[in-house]
Amino acid sequence: MVRTFDAPSPDWQRGHRGVDLAGAPGQPVYAAGAATVVYAGVLAGRQLVSLAHPGGLHTSYEPVQASVRVGQLLNAGTMLGELLAGHQGCPVAACLHWGAMWGPAARADYVDPLGLLVSTPIRLKPLRG
Repeated sequence: MVRTFDAPSPDWQRGHRGVDLAGAPGQPVYAAGAATVVYAGVLAGRQLVSLAHPGGLHTSYEPVQASVRVGQLLNAGTMLGELLAGHQGCPVAACLHWGAMWGPAARADYVDPLGLLVSTPIRLKPLRG
């Protein structure tokens, strides 16, 4: 990891609304989970793919040359496209900026996307009779 999540407080303040992961130009980028593609193209001069997941989670991936299209339904692990060089502040050949937020963009709560990779083990307690 090149740069960690730094939640802005309040949401409109400065911060880092995702994580930057070191990679290589041309490296495939995959969907974090089942989702619908809501954006795939250039936004503010950057190639971006944005996904809507069931339950209100949205994830974004940049800079990614998209191989998916808006409205496409994806499974976890579906290739979204290829990582591009040129992410500002990236100290290596290419960095993937991966962001995540809950809720609509106007009132979104940004979350650390790495938390999506951690699972909590389920422990059942014995029943008392």
